[in-house]
Amino acid sequence: MFTSTGSNGLYKAPLSKSLLLVPSAISILLTLLFQHYQKFFAYNLQAIKEDFQIWRLVCGRTICLDLKDTFCSSLLIYNFRIFERRYGSRKFSSFLLGAWMLSALFDLLLVEVTQYIFGITISSLPSGFLGPVFALFVPFYSSIPRVQVTQVLGHFSITNKTLVYILGLQLLTSGSYIWILALSGLVSGICYNSSILKVHRILCVPSWVAKIFSWTLEPIFSSAEPTNEVRVGMGATVDIQRQQRMELLDRQIMMSQVAQMRRQRQQQGGMINWNRLFPPLRHRHNANYQDHRPSEQDTPPPTEVSEEQVARLMEMGFSRGDALEALRASNNDLNVATNFLLQH
Repeated sequence: MFTSTGSNGLYKAPLSKSLLLVPSAISILLTLLFQHYQKFFAYNLQAIKEDFQIWRLVCGRTICLDLKDTFCSSLLIYNFRIFERRYGSRKFSSFLLGAWMLSALFDLLLVEVTQYIFGITISSLPSGFLGPVFALFVPFYSSIPRVQVTQVLGHFSITNKTLVYILGLQLLTSGSYIWILALSGLVSGICYNSSILKVHRILCVPSWVAKIFSWTLEPIFSSAEPTNEVRVGMGATVDIQRQQRMELLDRQIMMSQVAQMRRQRQQQGGMINWNRLFPPLRHRHNANYQDHRPSEQDTPPPTEVSEEQVARLMEMGFSRGDALEALRASNNDLNVATNFLLQH
């Protein structure tokens, strides 16, 4: 209900799947069976700065030692898997690599600034893959459309992104100094996402490395293509499943009725006035405005529609025809197309 990233599981997201399985498994083993090895995965800043133990930086910023942090970060990675589908595994891994390295630098800077201003000496920080996770909130905020699901008390809107932000707040409040990791992650995400100083060109995964991992690890962590059956929220009861299916059926019936009314209006000579709704984006023939009809030579070619955006609108419950029509009219602007379909 709250997810904004689709319901196709980990299909076409092998890197996200590996980040979910491998660090989580190691974290659980360290907590339950190998507690005496946890010291090797502690994010010990003193040992890193004074003894130059760089391996502690790698281990401490990869594996969580707190199961609550492991659970929250795993749920966030699962929700952020949409970026791997959208941009591809290489670009997604480049973002994670750049965010990891930048946030490690900002961690050390923030610790020094805190000590200089407030006189607080911080010798260790919460361990785990937390910097890149917080960095992913930047593209999540800027590129994922916000769709209202319901309202609480008539004033507070619940959107498809609410649960993700709640998980981020839960992760933020899990430790005393985790705010340093969150701040450094957000700053690194802004730097990488906005292409400041061309960071995305410097901190990226080489193509030959991406090919090696695609040949070796992708077959291990790849997921099968999902079926077309209706999916429901995780942990939903039978009654909730039945209610969700009924709501989906009602929405499909409503959209089919809208499509039928549209066909009737077209047969009667009146078409939906897309020029009024999207005047700078599209010019369509309208029988009611024959005096202002453009010539065939001036008519722009039809806009190419992204199949991925069509699939995302169909996951929201809209029919393929309405999704294509709205995307063409909005010039492939997913936010504008979603808002129009929700309001009409």
